[in-house]
Amino acid sequence: MKEKTKVSIVIPVYNEAGVIEQTHLKILSVVNSLSCDFSIFYVDDGSSDGTDRILETIAAQDERFHPIILSRNFGHQAALTAGLDHADGEVIVSMDGDGQHPPELLGQMIELVRQGYDIVQAQRIENDEPFSFKRVTSSTFYSLLNRISGTRVQPGAADFRALSRQALDALKSMPEYHRFLRGMIAWMGYKTIILPYHEPRRMAGTSKYSLGKMLRLASDAIFSFSLMPLYIGLSAGGIFLILAIVQIAYVLLLWLTGQYDRIVPGWSSLMAVMLIASGIIMILLGFIGVYVGYIFQQVKGRPVYLLKNNKFRP
Repeated sequence: MKEKTKVSIVIPVYNEAGVIEQTHLKILSVVNSLSCDFSIFYVDDGSSDGTDRILETIAAQDERFHPIILSRNFGHQAALTAGLDHADGEVIVSMDGDGQHPPELLGQMIELVRQGYDIVQAQRIENDEPFSFKRVTSSTFYSLLNRISGTRVQPGAADFRALSRQALDALKSMPEYHRFLRGMIAWMGYKTIILPYHEPRRMAGTSKYSLGKMLRLASDAIFSFSLMPLYIGLSAGGIFLILAIVQIAYVLLLWLTGQYDRIVPGWSSLMAVMLIASGIIMILLGFIGVYVGYIFQQVKGRPVYLLKNNKFRP
């Protein structure tokens, strides 16, 4: 008799009391209909609304569910990393706990991994979505990232995906502190297939991904996958140097041809030049400072996350 495929599902959550119960029932109805050996890892990212207690209750009712409670709020990417580190399946699926990643796709994702794909990336279909600030900024970000980095990240492809064991082991070998998992997984280059889906509405509550968190994630992505900011500062400095040489050549030409009356020192132009030069220097130093800061945080070797519950059941 053929052995069942061992599947691990990783679900990071943060302050999702009132939502996670509904998501859990929906996932339960799907996994019970599939002929696989499931283990579900809920990762609580330092919730303050009792989400951790709900997860403990769920785990007590079904041994397939394992709560991983982090000591504080480390962020979505760190929480997802914690779940992936503990996942022990042959197929590993990551999804959000707000109900916007439909568990009905689990069967199809698992089957595609069985067929030989290492990465099954779910991608939102956005053509029929109304205009929104989030959609415009997301599209702009991915367009920019794909232009300045050597790694292509699919627009609309969030952290809803299935990985083979080989792909997960490769991902776990990348000890980056500032983690942009979408880019890291795309960078690996394993055999990938895109699985489009229509995103349902949130079951309840509001998104915990604030504008600040989105900007921080975008910053991690750009500075982790591209040196373009440094090249921009270098190019701006080069352009300014050329303009300075042109200005010097023009003044020398007037002096050599005896047109002294046209050589009028200008305070305004001098100040403009100084301000432009200073601005370019400060921007370039700022970019360098960010990279140095990233290096500093990386070399300290601090863990990406810490566990609060040491009673995790593998």
